[in-house]
Amino acid sequence: MINFDFALNIIVGVIVGIGLFFFFTATVGLLRFPDFYCKLQATGKGDTLGAILTLLGIVIYILKEDFSFSTILVSLKLLFIIFFIFLANPTATHAITKAGLDSGVIPLRKEDLER
Repeated sequence: MINFDFALNIIVGVIVGIGLFFFFTATVGLLRFPDFYCKLQATGKGDTLGAILTLLGIVIYILKEDFSFSTILVSLKLLFIIFFIFLANPTATHAITKAGLDSGVIPLRKEDLER
């Protein structure tokens, strides 16, 4: 029979690992994509999902270790941080994209890649 703590450790490891994977792919997208807007999309989506999954894994790990008032309070604070990241990162990405358009950064077109 599998131990409950061991199963939760595996789940936490998988969630944090997936979050780190999204952080890594966002970094690769930032370095490899040719356009300002493509880079912004990769980092905006990847960092948001990576941060949410990593913090969610930490919340599960904290609650698994000890289920006292202080750990519930810390987990609640982390859940508020997750909610703030979920709202703030896409909004910031949109604002940076709008600022790029307003300042005259031209999006890359398919014809530009064929030359």
